[in-house]
Amino acid sequence: MRPRRLSGFTYLGCHRYFLTICAFQRRRLFTSGDLVNDVWCEFVRTAEQQRFAVVAYCFMPDHLHVLAEGLASSSDLKVFVNIAKQRAAHAATRWIRGRLWQPGYFESVLRDDEDVHDVARYVAQNPVRAGLVRSANEYPFLGSAVLSRDQLVESTMWRPNLAPRKGAPCG
Repeated sequence: MRPRRLSGFTYLGCHRYFLTICAFQRRRLFTSGDLVNDVWCEFVRTAEQQRFAVVAYCFMPDHLHVLAEGLASSSDLKVFVNIAKQRAAHAATRWIRGRLWQPGYFESVLRDDEDVHDVARYVAQNPVRAGLVRSANEYPFLGSAVLSRDQLVESTMWRPNLAPRKGAPCG
């Protein structure tokens, strides 16, 4: 069953989203650097084309977490995720047989008063909480398209140069 979307919300514009995209049948696919790199490249390419910034991501063995921000009034989350999943699935055929993704995805729309830095840290600490590593620095499959890895996993005080939320002009 596909997760439901928020009724009456368009998913267009300068919003921030925390996404969870699961591997088909929750298979442990994201354990190979080659596969993860190919999938990540397709997400980055699609994010740039669809006017999204990927603030943080983490490939867990059977799912992907993404913290994304729309950069323009035309940024459409549903289009971004659908295209990225399709492209990633095509790229993954070099490494796996069968389907890559479960249908749909789970999303949380961040409120203006939610601290994006806390959510990014949550994403980066996911493999630690899952017991895969002792430190996020040890985990190879996390990062950001707008922050250095050190900014994402080492500092508790970083403040990336992201657009302010309240009253921010939407490109």
